[in-house]
Amino acid sequence: MEKIWEELYKAAKAVQNGRKISDYVEAGGVAAAILSASGKIYTGVCVDTCSTLGICAERNALFNMLTNGEHEVCKVLAIMPNGKTGAPCGACRELFVQMMPKSYKNVEIMIDFESGKTVKLEELTPLWWI
Repeated sequence: MEKIWEELYKAAKAVQNGRKISDYVEAGGVAAAILSASGKIYTGVCVDTCSTLGICAERNALFNMLTNGEHEVCKVLAIMPNGKTGAPCGACRELFVQMMPKSYKNVEIMIDFESGKTVKLEELTPLWWI
């Protein structure tokens, strides 16, 4: 496994801090780290609400990256509440595709950190509508 995956895991783990914000909002159950084309790592946590106002950790990290002037994603890692890694949800995949319609297929996703299993976003989004 490439060393960068360990760096991404550590970066996501550092911000993962599941906590109750109020009776209506929880944050940090899931944490994500994104490697940009420039080699910088951006992180984000999920924000879960009692309505549709929440955001996934992956999109939060992506918005952090966009806020800092970048828009090309190379690698994505998300840590679930149980400490395992997993794939982005459909909404996150959709945003990656819409943001990078010509290059999204090459984005590498860490599926299982313990075994080092990764997949390309193309495998998770076959026959995408774009």
